[in-house]
Amino acid sequence: MNVTLSLAAVMLLCSAAALTARCEDEGSLVLLDDDFSRLRVGMFSSVVGALAEHHYLPECAPKGNWAVSAFTSRVGSQRAWRVCRENGRAVMLQTYRNPDKHTHPMLVAGDALWSDYTVVVRFAPETVDGRSGLVFRYRNDRCYYFFGVEGPKAVLKMVRHETAFHKPDERTLAESPFAWTPGQYLVAEVTLEGPRIRAAMLGGPALEAEDDTFLRGKIGLTADVPTHYSQLRLITSAEDKRRLDEDIAVRERELRALQAANPKPVVWKQISTEGFGAGRNVRFGDLDGDGQVDVLIGQVVHHGPKDCNSELSCLTAVTFDGKILWQIGEPDLWKWPLTNDVAFQIHDLDGDGRNEVVYCMNQELIIADGATGKTRHKAPTPQTPKTTPAPYDRFPRILGDAIYFCDLRGTGRPSDILIKNRYHHVWALDDRLEILWDAACKTGHYPFACDIDRDGKDEVAVGYSLFDHDGKLLWSLDRSLEDHADGVAIVRLRRGAEPVFLCAASDEGMVLADLRGNVLKHHRLGHVQSPAIADFRPDLPGLETVSINYWGNQGIIHFFDAHGNIYHDFEPCQYGSMCLPVNWTGRPGEYFVLSVNADEGGLFDGWGRRVVEFPADRHPDMCYSVLDITGDCRDEIVVWDPHEMWVYTQHDNPKSGRLYKPVRNPLFNSSNYQASISLPGWSE
Repeated sequence: MNVTLSLAAVMLLCSAAALTARCEDEGSLVLLDDDFSRLRVGMFSSVVGALAEHHYLPECAPKGNWAVSAFTSRVGSQRAWRVCRENGRAVMLQTYRNPDKHTHPMLVAGDALWSDYTVVVRFAPETVDGRSGLVFRYRNDRCYYFFGVEGPKAVLKMVRHETAFHKPDERTLAESPFAWTPGQYLVAEVTLEGPRIRAAMLGGPALEAEDDTFLRGKIGLTADVPTHYSQLRLITSAEDKRRLDEDIAVRERELRALQAANPKPVVWKQISTEGFGAGRNVRFGDLDGDGQVDVLIGQVVHHGPKDCNSELSCLTAVTFDGKILWQIGEPDLWKWPLTNDVAFQIHDLDGDGRNEVVYCMNQELIIADGATGKTRHKAPTPQTPKTTPAPYDRFPRILGDAIYFCDLRGTGRPSDILIKNRYHHVWALDDRLEILWDAACKTGHYPFACDIDRDGKDEVAVGYSLFDHDGKLLWSLDRSLEDHADGVAIVRLRRGAEPVFLCAASDEGMVLADLRGNVLKHHRLGHVQSPAIADFRPDLPGLETVSINYWGNQGIIHFFDAHGNIYHDFEPCQYGSMCLPVNWTGRPGEYFVLSVNADEGGLFDGWGRRVVEFPADRHPDMCYSVLDITGDCRDEIVVWDPHEMWVYTQHDNPKSGRLYKPVRNPLFNSSNYQASISLPGWSE
């Protein structure tokens, strides 16, 4: 790249028109020029909390050129970015004092294919006791380069994930003393040519380094202390712009070809849920015994603080034709939000061929008739253990955080019940609601059970612990892993290999262990959750796993091969998702859903390509689920918000012949925190 612009000329002397003219004279082009004047004054970031883990919210979408790339559960972090006016001109202000080292408030812009460019930013930190500056060649908000100030120094760094829990892997490439005054506007310039990095401060030091860790990526703004940003400009040479345009064109042609080769989503059903609708708090199953899938919607009351003590307030059973079968409790549209799980499922508990509804309400565990909702049997929920910490100890009996069915007694079918509180204790009950055993551990969000030793009785993985069918602790990683488990599975990833314990372990990243509790792989990737295991890449042996990040680094997706090694990662969005596997074509090579938003969502393949787009047809896009409803083996995609529910199928439905028919998690064990497993299979 041959472009050389002085800092003063770019940032202090040139108007936008003058900059464009000068760039043309020097054979360069402007990729981004932003003074934030097109943005509305007010809060730029949004307090979305845990809702954006499993819901698409428009507040998470980019605004103008920028997207909020990192926030934590602290409300201050989610309110960090504001557009203000300073002497009549717009500025982007980062307002939050960040105490963390492993995550930083960040705004990002640009294209992942950007490579060689010069970027200049004007910014003013309010204090000298933190990091402020520019991010470039951004791969995600855990992998990038940083240039700016840290105290009385100008610093150039490479950042890449972590070396230990919350200990960032940061390498200082160059640094120099730099005296500056709080509130003073600084001007930083970075020029990139392959692995060569040149970074300088106006009136200050110039730093140089060579590093090829990241050769492409977006740009960003980051600050751990209140900092004003007034302007950013990015230019590249005409030759580099030509190459960039060619790369983008190749990417777009490939996506168009893939999308053209896939069935198009078309609407199959639409129903209203006005008044009794909810967010991602829905179960599916045949309730009335007619052989068709029905819908069970749960509204929730939060006793607080926040979602620490939540339980069902209303259940509504409805068909996909919109007929309400029954309703328990009082519907209230203000009780739709859910940022956790509550205990209810659809399951044939007694084995008579007709489903029951098993749920918790008013500190009772209830078995109800699926067709009518009438109570068949109930019992008090387990007593809250005296060791339960505040604020989870507010009620004398547990409210029920999740329900999971398994076979602990060797009856040959899943007639036993696991129920838990939030994070601390789990109970096993039989189908008469009598307690078989209980245990204390870091429960995480949702258990997983299977018969490991082939004795006809299930072992139970709860959080980081494995229990035998009788509650005997076989092993636990509670002492070696800090955060709670978000999604747990025991699965055979490749033919002939032993099954592994696979866990999306929140801030501990992705953990794989053998069935004796020995850790095989530990990828420290940030707050990892929602793992999905399927044959996403038929060209690779075994099964692949996809995961997505949330707190502190939302939207980063990693792909793992059958040996547990990362083979790809990308960051297509800035929110969470269930990433449920989708059998869309009836052939091997499953996809997964990121969201159903027409602009940002779609079905993605095992290479991270958006192979199916959803139409911009006013469909609800807050929530989704995946299951075969019409019966041709391929999946439908159910999309909804609190007001309505739509079902998408393929434009060529039904499809005949021998079709791919994967074996999935049973519908009776559904959770916002499940590890989704889709094992290869075929129709008859």
